Amino acid sequence: MGGDKDLNLLKVNEVINPKEECKKGAHFNDYGELYRWSLQNREKFWEKVASELHWFKKWDKVLEWKYPYAKWFVGGKTNICYNCLDRNIEKGLRNKVALLYVNEREEERKLTYGELRELVGRLAQALKDLGVKKGDRVLIYMPNTPEAAIAMLACARIGAIHSVVFAGFSKEALRVRIEDAQPKAVITATHTIRRGKEIELLETARAAIQGYSFIKHLIVWDRRGNTPLKENEREFYTLIRETKEIAPAEVMDAEDPLFILYTSGTTGKPKGVLHTTGGYMVGTYVTTLWDFNVDPQNDVYWCTADVGWITGHSYIVYGPLLNGMTTVMFEGAPNYPDPGIWWRIVERYRVNIFYTAPTAIRMFMRYGEEYPKKYDLSSLRVLGSVGEPINPEAWEWYYRVIGGEKCPVVDTWWQTETGMHMILTWPHMKAKPGYAGKPFFTVEVDVVDKNGNPLPPNYVGLLVIKSPWPSMLRTVWGNPERYEKYWNIVPGYYCPEDLASKDEEGYITILGRADDVLNVAGHRIGTAEVESALLEHPAVAESAVIGKPDEIKGQRIKAFVVLKLGYTPSEELKEEIRKTVREVLGPIAVPDEIEFVEKLPKTRSGKIMRRLLRAKELGLEVGDLSTLED
Repeated sequence: MGGDKDLNLLKVNEVINPKEECKKGAHFNDYGELYRWSLQNREKFWEKVASELHWFKKWDKVLEWKYPYAKWFVGGKTNICYNCLDRNIEKGLRNKVALLYVNEREEERKLTYGELRELVGRLAQALKDLGVKKGDRVLIYMPNTPEAAIAMLACARIGAIHSVVFAGFSKEALRVRIEDAQPKAVITATHTIRRGKEIELLETARAAIQGYSFIKHLIVWDRRGNTPLKENEREFYTLIRETKEIAPAEVMDAEDPLFILYTSGTTGKPKGVLHTTGGYMVGTYVTTLWDFNVDPQNDVYWCTADVGWITGHSYIVYGPLLNGMTTVMFEGAPNYPDPGIWWRIVERYRVNIFYTAPTAIRMFMRYGEEYPKKYDLSSLRVLGSVGEPINPEAWEWYYRVIGGEKCPVVDTWWQTETGMHMILTWPHMKAKPGYAGKPFFTVEVDVVDKNGNPLPPNYVGLLVIKSPWPSMLRTVWGNPERYEKYWNIVPGYYCPEDLASKDEEGYITILGRADDVLNVAGHRIGTAEVESALLEHPAVAESAVIGKPDEIKGQRIKAFVVLKLGYTPSEELKEEIRKTVREVLGPIAVPDEIEFVEKLPKTRSGKIMRRLLRAKELGLEVGDLSTLED
């Protein structure tokens, strides 16, 4: 992979300098100086951050590194739930709103830190009374509501390992994860709310647990209030009401497991990524605080993800609560009952920090500017982007229309496996649309060829991380070989199999998965580049690009295009779009085929599934489809 200069690399020459206001809220001043210091003093850096949190016993050693296995804060004793709740109550935040829930019906609920601890502590005790103990797994199949966060924190409080499964998954996808994790208890709800409908969860959960004797209890949040329960089924709030005690926070070793989160590969069964208590806690705490220039006391923060994904774990639940913030949870579709719902919520609750996915931004672009312009978005101070590379066109629209050209866009690159942000553009750093930015402190990244040789600026190669970081995955549950593979693709380094390039100033652009690179007549072109060029045409709302075998060129380019409202498919329009790509990237990148489609296949977290398009086009096996959006 890599080694050739990509002459057609989509470059964005625009540089957005930060406003003076952005610099005021920064938690550090000189990035370059602190970054260099952090590389030389890795353990000192993390020791200083970790010291800001509560530990029952301080660690004996910051890092023990036996490639490819790391232990962080060795000998340290802590509890992440204690740090999220009890510690903040002790700091005087008992009556501050911790979770602010709102749904597409615009119904709201607020839970203070005191109320949240009460609910979490009682559910934790109820789980203990049901026989759930430290090290047992609890599977959570819940809507994006406070109850999901309560269940996660209750598990963390008693040392049970939670495994959250996104509530949109089917019975089969759920069974695969149950079989792997072998939970003692499953927590679910009767239904979730989306697009005006109640989508059943309980029946799916009941069907998925059939035949598994290791599951002793099904705990059901009865949202309807009259659902008949079966033997071994208990109602969520009834359990809480009947339990008078608040479970004490279990003393956890820093390396005790916290959760398993399943992530899909291109083939085979999903991987159970395992995160541990101490390192994950420290990593999510500091990246939430620093990366969005957070004012914990005053900020209302909204990450639009779902708790079923790593973004929901790190940046809806754990990161914000560790910082004593008010974090918004939204249940529903982003454009239902109309495309203004998100902006009404921003206006109503005076949201300061807004963190969402490029897919959502491109969807709103399709509706035009009229919806956001109806609402007062002046409370916004920082915008964030997550989930996939944000193309320059979406970046610019987000910055201009949603942020009013005053809010910096914090683009973040990271993974389920990394647990925390790894590469980003900080609010008080100059931004380059199309570039993710620079590495977080102590994180050593490089762009290399397949043999691990560093590549010069503006060459495309594999992204690698050269040394351990606190919130890194510790293993793949029950499958250490799959964990070791991450470190064997490029020997000596962690390789996420993403293609990247860096410029002369060290800004890194992510070009998509390594298997999403095209080789056209000897030229290497990232699918992200071509997609970005397609979006330059005013008619294109979304696009996905794949390579097809070609006798002459090696590969030919096929583009799947979703048009904006008001545009009609035609051969003339195809030619116009081709002309745009030619102007932006050059003739080599012009799609040989363009197919207009109503929608693109996406994962439930909003990433485009190019491999599915490729498989269907070429008549190949489609692989694991458990993350496919309905």
